[in-house]
Amino acid sequence: MSRERLLEERKNFRKNRPYGFVGKPASCDDGSVDLKRWECRIPGPEKTAWEGGCYPVTMIFPDSYPNNPPECNFPAGFFHPNVYPSGKVCLSLLDNDAELGGQWAPSINIVQILVGIQELLRSPNVFSPAQAPACELLKKNPKAYETKIKEQAKKYPAPEDED
Repeated sequence: MSRERLLEERKNFRKNRPYGFVGKPASCDDGSVDLKRWECRIPGPEKTAWEGGCYPVTMIFPDSYPNNPPECNFPAGFFHPNVYPSGKVCLSLLDNDAELGGQWAPSINIVQILVGIQELLRSPNVFSPAQAPACELLKKNPKAYETKIKEQAKKYPAPEDED
């Protein structure tokens, strides 16, 4: 079921991806396609400190997908209150434990996941921090937080031709 769903998602993503977003299965060493590992890029939301950056995210799909969500990771050390130091994204949309506020549903697709992560960039959840330094800086000194985000955006420039 997972493979069929991911093949359908790939087809739909090619047709319906939001402007500036990139997502495709990774290539294996032998040149074949690894449907369970996607390399993606999320554009920084406009009119935010994130604007101008295009942030790499790796999505790793379990064999039980779509019943269980993928794990989504920015590069290790990515600065955001809801991203663990390892790069793992902490987002209720990617959690299937409803008792703990998880909102995962098998109907959620890759575009919705990527747009949800982009929205997390715009609106961090300070009540569920995964990275204390980023969360504390955002709460105590929002201007310094914004400056740090703008510096990070320079590390991940948007490509000249996004389409």
